[in-house]
Amino acid sequence: MTMIQCQNLTKIYTKGMGEIRPLDGLDLEVHSGQFLALMGPSGSGKTTLLNLIAGIDLPTSGSLIIDGQDVSTLSRHQLAEWRSQYIGYIFQLYNLVPVLTAYENVELPLLLHPMTRRQRQERVAASLELVGIADRHDHYPRQLSGGQEQRVAIARAIVTDPKIIVADEPTGDLDKPSAHNVMELLQKINRELGTTMIMVTHDPGTSRYAQKTLHLDKGQLVTLDDQEAPA
Repeated sequence: MTMIQCQNLTKIYTKGMGEIRPLDGLDLEVHSGQFLALMGPSGSGKTTLLNLIAGIDLPTSGSLIIDGQDVSTLSRHQLAEWRSQYIGYIFQLYNLVPVLTAYENVELPLLLHPMTRRQRQERVAASLELVGIADRHDHYPRQLSGGQEQRVAIARAIVTDPKIIVADEPTGDLDKPSAHNVMELLQKINRELGTTMIMVTHDPGTSRYAQKTLHLDKGQLVTLDDQEAPA
């Protein structure tokens, strides 16, 4: 089943008298439950594509159909509501709120959903347990290591049970052992929960945790050779 379908997807930014096209007529299909890695040089359109899929930005032209819904036709208000139901976002620098505990950071997305306090507590506890950091629930970000902060960020991304997780350089600020642990966790979430996952990375080692790797260059996609693709 197709979860994401991009057809002739184009994004244009105006800079002075000129135009910048990070995406230029891109076609892409991502199946439900797939773990896809996106690689390419800086300025190739990776993060732009991620933000379009996440509903943070809108394409200039073309269509972006996710689970049967053309999100490029949604208003800003509709897009925000859709994003809260469909998307979990994992950032390179975690983006945790420093004055909130790990528990409170993970709980934040649930405040947009109609549920009781007890239901929120259960969701947060389950997410923290899944990422292996339940014993740090009352710690503030400054009291956590980089790897632990990223685990909290992952728990926050999955707590709403999204259909899609997008991850922008999720290991870019981590040492090698922490990066390995985080990628094993993302693999586990993909396999056990069946969550569709799209990850941007510069690291070939990180991309090998995905099921498929695509390369972006000048707003276009090129599939890597089979021997370079992750197992």
